[in-house]
Amino acid sequence: MSARIDLVPLQPGDRAPNVVLDAITQEGKIALDDFRGQKPVLVGLFRGLHCAFCRRHIAAQARLDPELREKGVESLTVVNTPIERARLYFRYHPMPNLLAASDPERASHRAFGLPNLEFTQDETNWPYKVSMAAAKDMRVDIPGELPTPMDPFAASEFLDKKDHYEVTEADEQMMATGHGQLIGQFLLDRQGVVRWSFTEVPEGGRYMFGAPNPQELMSAVSQVAQ
Repeated sequence: MSARIDLVPLQPGDRAPNVVLDAITQEGKIALDDFRGQKPVLVGLFRGLHCAFCRRHIAAQARLDPELREKGVESLTVVNTPIERARLYFRYHPMPNLLAASDPERASHRAFGLPNLEFTQDETNWPYKVSMAAAKDMRVDIPGELPTPMDPFAASEFLDKKDHYEVTEADEQMMATGHGQLIGQFLLDRQGVVRWSFTEVPEGGRYMFGAPNPQELMSAVSQVAQ
């Protein structure tokens, strides 16, 4: 599938679209319109649970949840994993109060303008295409988790072994079409307008596999919570 070259992430001031997804950690559906007029929400749009880096981003967002709730801000985690596989994972890796939704088609990622990066033999057109050589030249540095900065593929393999994560057929199906899905977090105010964001898109991949500065995020949260 060719990468779409018209996707640009939503920016502060943009109104977020409504997205309706299957809930993972509760029954029924979750819609972004459920929060409009009610409370601000931090939306984390991640790759599937097959992504070792995203599993850590999800856990980090979950750890922020009590502080967010204290300020009246909800937190929604969206994963590119089929519902049953996702429910099984969170059953064995429970995260208190985590509100999560399944998006195997990555409709929410496209709606927020996050490209699905295509891996090519020798062509790079960031953030839509990247050559395998360029991808392997990237370095992931997670102090305390990786023994040394590694290329993304080696780092992913190392972390999967560390986590004892077994890739299932459902994971493989998601990886086949969304292995290069770029991710992001978007803070929406009560009207559903983006007030802060962090994505992997800018600056040629500089922020790939990275995480937002917690102080910057909580400063933005304090602003929308007023």
